[in-house]
Amino acid sequence: MNTLSIVIPVYNEGNTVHLILDKVKKSTLPNHISKQIIIVNDGSADHTAAAVAAYMQQNADLDIRYFEHAKNKGKGAALHTGIAHATGEYTIIQDADLEYDPNEYALLLQPVIDGFADVVYGSRFAGGNAHRVLFFWHTIGNKFLTFLSNMTTNLNITDMESCYKLFDTRMLQSLRLKEKRFGFEPEVTAKISKIPKIRIYEVGISYYGRTYEEGKKINWKDGFRAIYCIFRYGF
Repeated sequence: MNTLSIVIPVYNEGNTVHLILDKVKKSTLPNHISKQIIIVNDGSADHTAAAVAAYMQQNADLDIRYFEHAKNKGKGAALHTGIAHATGEYTIIQDADLEYDPNEYALLLQPVIDGFADVVYGSRFAGGNAHRVLFFWHTIGNKFLTFLSNMTTNLNITDMESCYKLFDTRMLQSLRLKEKRFGFEPEVTAKISKIPKIRIYEVGISYYGRTYEEGKKINWKDGFRAIYCIFRYGF
């Protein structure tokens, strides 16, 4: 049986982390694939640690592995920790903010299982799945960053900034990733694009976006950092 390692960075999600863990728990995978859940608490200042501990105690049958940063280092740093501890054949990134639906893991796995793909991106801009209507300028920004990324990597991805990226674990662990915050997305995209004969696919996914009042954390500074990362790692 193969295993899907699900890496979940969390920061101040104490009130809702159990909800995303429930969704991950209930998600359906092909019969020959099991789940390994890797939670990285990135120095949360709320009761995230206690909430995760309580969930793990109540769900002892799940393969949950918990790691903690003493102070907040950023999403990228949390992902570095989680990726380093992944032991499944495949790894997928899962934000804790309920914007993405774990029931769609099987969609991302299918091109890999069928032998076509090494990496699969979930695109919020492809397919006919449900999308919450939110910020016009965020959409323009995401498409602009994807355009710049494609220009430097010669890929034709439609959603470079998507959280849902599924990788062959050994391949992902072989990359020397440096970005500590939201620069992870353009950096990992640039670096996988340079792997000889890499096979990258996209599938359409749903998107249930949050407002800033609901806890969204990315901001305009992260957009400028993304541009820097695109040119730094793309060329």
